[in-house]
Amino acid sequence: MLRYTLKRLGSTIPTLIAVLTVIFVIIRIAPGDPAIAILGDNASQQAIDALRDRLGLNEPLLEQYWYFLTDALTGNLGNSLVSGRSVLNEVLEVLPHTLDLTIASIIIGVIVGIPVGILAAVYRNGPVDYVARITSLLGLSFPSFYTAILLILAFAIHFPWFPVISNANLSDPGDRLYNLVLPALSLGLIMVAYVARTTRASMIEALGADYIRTARAKGAPALVVIARHGFRNAIIPVITVIGLYLGILIGNSVIIEIVFNRPGLGKLIVGALEQRDYTMLQGLMVIYAFFIVLTNLVTDLAYGMSDPRVKYQ
Repeated sequence: MLRYTLKRLGSTIPTLIAVLTVIFVIIRIAPGDPAIAILGDNASQQAIDALRDRLGLNEPLLEQYWYFLTDALTGNLGNSLVSGRSVLNEVLEVLPHTLDLTIASIIIGVIVGIPVGILAAVYRNGPVDYVARITSLLGLSFPSFYTAILLILAFAIHFPWFPVISNANLSDPGDRLYNLVLPALSLGLIMVAYVARTTRASMIEALGADYIRTARAKGAPALVVIARHGFRNAIIPVITVIGLYLGILIGNSVIIEIVFNRPGLGKLIVGALEQRDYTMLQGLMVIYAFFIVLTNLVTDLAYGMSDPRVKYQ
């Protein structure tokens, strides 16, 4: 497992550099001058030149790329053009809110979606299966922001059980969890649908294999057949879906944070766009890229832990 982990870590570094290179190219080939976009069309040429020099846009392209790459890999994301504060410090202040939302959504998707998918596969074409399939289809049919609005109307306005504005006190675990319920459900219900459908399809394939019939013929208990022989061999597609949807969750959290007026990376992005904070936008793109690459690494490591055959490929 150690050799497999080191191998995956070795492949992660070139991937991260490639992603950062794409970000650099996209920012540089975007139409328009960033300095003019920040200062406006009526800004003087002297002010534009000063800002371009401050942003390092007057340097040769290769030098810009080198400084961008070294700064990103060392955590130096520059200072916000609006507040003047370090981009990394501003991100770290709101990052716990986004991580809370993402992790809670994954927990909801896993602890609900996997059992539902297993039950749907075990009782295939029965009432449980039909209810699970219809429910998961409904979950996939509603966008996260629409689900969020429905939850607000139901459980924040009609039944005022939870707050409309989710601005938790991070030092109070109870308040933190209380403000997290509706936003996490908005994202978690969609993940439940993805996980349940994938688990069902993978379990149906696994339960029809020869080793399952052999285990049953030997008199193994039904729970052992389903959990140890069935789900253990069906878990790889489930891990894949969870890993892929984790990246989607990070992106969808932007919308949910806006709907619930919740602090997080989403509000930082919207604020940077409105205020034309070029440095903040660039830093946030780097942060999101880092999380996506880290998610892929964790998914690969989960493959090796769940299926020993993966470690020798």
